[in-house]
Amino acid sequence: METPTKLSLEQQFKLEVLKDQVKKLSQEQAQEYLIEVFRQMMVKDNLMKQLFKNV
Repeated sequence: METPTKLSLEQQFKLEVLKDQVKKLSQEQAQEYLIEVFRQMMVKDNLMKQLFKNV
């Protein structure tokens, strides 16, 4: 299975919007945001593992 590494045009746009929003955060807000993003990535990993287990 090939892993796509390029972002779609829509994803690139969303990333630029996010960059602008993150620049306006305080250091504490940015740290909290980063921790939450990482937590959500781990949850996503767990869901993917569970889905592949059931295939």
